[in-house]
Amino acid sequence: MTDTNKQYDQVIEQCRRMFVSKMGDYGPNWRILRPETLTDQILIKAKRIRTLEINQESKVGEGIWPEYVGIINYGIIALIQLKMGYADEVDMTRDEALALYDKYIDETKTLMIAKNTDYGEAWRLMRIQSYTDMVLSKLQRIKVIEDHGGKTQVSEGIDANIQDMINYSVFALIKHNEEEAQKTYTC
Repeated sequence: MTDTNKQYDQVIEQCRRMFVSKMGDYGPNWRILRPETLTDQILIKAKRIRTLEINQESKVGEGIWPEYVGIINYGIIALIQLKMGYADEVDMTRDEALALYDKYIDETKTLMIAKNTDYGEAWRLMRIQSYTDMVLSKLQRIKVIEDHGGKTQVSEGIDANIQDMINYSVFALIKHNEEEAQKTYTC
């Protein structure tokens, strides 16, 4: 579990750097996005990952791994928007946005630790493509819940599904980093 925690933190550090860089360019302009728009944006990224996995090539030069980073960062933004609602204009500073990013990633990591303990790190046995499919499945669930006004009868809510998507994306990046390290080590 210690390795998982360390690897999780390393992946999130990479994602957080990208989040900070994008906010340097645009500020927290995502505050105007409605939750459904964020769901669709994450869907586009997940569908692109699946297409790249199947076709084994990219026509625009960006690969799978930046898309997983995007899913993680848009997932955190979605959690913020679920809690705060969307705004008609940017209504927070970069520092406030970053504090919320850290809050929601900490909550998501806490969920990962609890589930990882219960499931015995079963995610390590999964293929990377399965993480993509699980993200797509969670997105379909979220869309149905959104279509029902955010209400569920017995299932987890939107926030739990978003946290699961973030965690599956982190797992994909951890596995990718391990594979890259193994290639470097064996060369």
